[in-house]
Amino acid sequence: MNCSQKSRMGNPEFDPMLLGTGWTPEDLEKPYIMLESSYGDSHPGSKHLNQLVDEAANGIYKRGGKPAKYTVTDICDGVACGHSGMNYSLLSRDIMSSMVEIHAKSVPYDGMITFASCDKSLPAHLMAIARVDIPSIHFCGGTMLPGPEFITPVKGYEVEELKLKGEISPEDEIFYKTHGCPTHGACQYMGTANTMQVTAEALGLSLPFNGLMPAWSNFIKHYADQTGQKILELLEKDIRPSRILTKEAFENAIMVHAAVSGSTNALLHIPAIAKCAGVEITMDDFDRIHRRIPVLTSLQMSGKWPVQMLWFAGGVPGIMLEIEKYLNLEVMTVTGKTLGENLEEIKRFNKIKEPQRYLSNYMIKPEEVITPLEDPYNPDGGLAILYGNLAPEGSAVKHAAVPKLMHVHEGPAKVYDSEDAAIKAIFDDAIRPGDVIVIRYEGPKGSGMPEMFKATEVLYNKEHLRETTALITDGRFSGASRGPAVGHMTPEAANGGPIAYLMDGDIIKIDIPGRKLEITGFGDKKMTDDEVRELLDERRRNIKIKEIKHEGVLGLFTRNAGNTKEGASMF
Repeated sequence: MNCSQKSRMGNPEFDPMLLGTGWTPEDLEKPYIMLESSYGDSHPGSKHLNQLVDEAANGIYKRGGKPAKYTVTDICDGVACGHSGMNYSLLSRDIMSSMVEIHAKSVPYDGMITFASCDKSLPAHLMAIARVDIPSIHFCGGTMLPGPEFITPVKGYEVEELKLKGEISPEDEIFYKTHGCPTHGACQYMGTANTMQVTAEALGLSLPFNGLMPAWSNFIKHYADQTGQKILELLEKDIRPSRILTKEAFENAIMVHAAVSGSTNALLHIPAIAKCAGVEITMDDFDRIHRRIPVLTSLQMSGKWPVQMLWFAGGVPGIMLEIEKYLNLEVMTVTGKTLGENLEEIKRFNKIKEPQRYLSNYMIKPEEVITPLEDPYNPDGGLAILYGNLAPEGSAVKHAAVPKLMHVHEGPAKVYDSEDAAIKAIFDDAIRPGDVIVIRYEGPKGSGMPEMFKATEVLYNKEHLRETTALITDGRFSGASRGPAVGHMTPEAANGGPIAYLMDGDIIKIDIPGRKLEITGFGDKKMTDDEVRELLDERRRNIKIKEIKHEGVLGLFTRNAGNTKEGASMF
């Protein structure tokens, strides 16, 4: 007997409440399927999801189920950036996942399909799927059409710089603003939104080819219908997320993350999802896998192609077929088959050929977008974990987006206690080539761990600083961030990490090949490891950690957020 039917037997109010909502007596006998989306007017990635929910509902009806729609919309980092709204971004993930869990448990439902496209809503849904553990599928809302000349909304930062210099006309300014987001869907680059779409599919929680699917297309609607039908099949077979979300599945997802050079925010989201599934994923797992799996595609913002070209070239299955020899092929997926069986079926019926034919419109060959494993775009992987006396528990850098000449850099610290202060210093020309900008008290307990995207973009758009100046922080970065930026420093300043005791003039060395982030001296004086340790101990005795208090839900998060290396979740 299904969960819904057991609940009906024990609650005399159950039937009248559902009938009063518009259900028919016949509906009461069907399997109940919850359709939870982040639909709302908040941004392009969620605006269209109601249409996909409706298509999935049709599929559920076709297979004899009863759908019920729920919505908790999300916020957009692109809109929250540059003001205090960014402090609420990461915590929104935990709050959203809680609401999905509450919805799923309150009826309770027999199965669930979640719909999201973007940064925090998608990992929120995957966390809830892991915790609720009823047959579930995540449906990715896809990506928006690339703008003319492959521009993205991030072009706005370059436009702003040109406007300040008086080097752009009002007509060109409005052109870039009008065409930066030409359709609904996730933004066109391999930021966190598309990284998490790729992750959902690579984990086996979304159907093959769903991640990065063009949001403006008819076939994404057809796929939603198929997903509605598929959830009833999972219910019949009792295939639950706990069968899918194994250690091996998470390792597969990290392999795909490496191959597409995904966002550093995956270092927060994948461990948080894994924790909800009872699986431990560490920063070392990322470093170990990224050392082995090369980057196979050049994607914006650190490369050439918008992500839609990746979907046309074969999407996640295309990437998986290239790295198939490394993957754990026995893991279960929401198709009801193993990953190995899925890939064999894709090869047998040449399912990749259909999307690849779209590339002829752009006169692009598939191998230009997904390079062969033997001749990768970047043989060194996309991400590195750095340790040292500045980050004893780790820090992260997307080194595929860092100029080679900055893979080893040593320079004097310029220390700021907020992103705003650092941005002002950049605009005021207080930063010199060779400096290492330090932004602290931006970790999960300090201020909710906002992304430092505006700081990295302002820095990137200063030509004399772009390839000469580094930035380190206990905050996080946008998936669109580029340049020599090291984040996720653990322990964070608010927890008494070494970053809290840095001073202007400390010499900081970033060594990506050596996986090091450390203080090496002060001013003109070089220091040994022991001398640095003594210096930090002295500063700990004399410098008081800055006390930061937040009210409301932000205070709830900062008081309860976990360690950055474990996903910075309240759970």
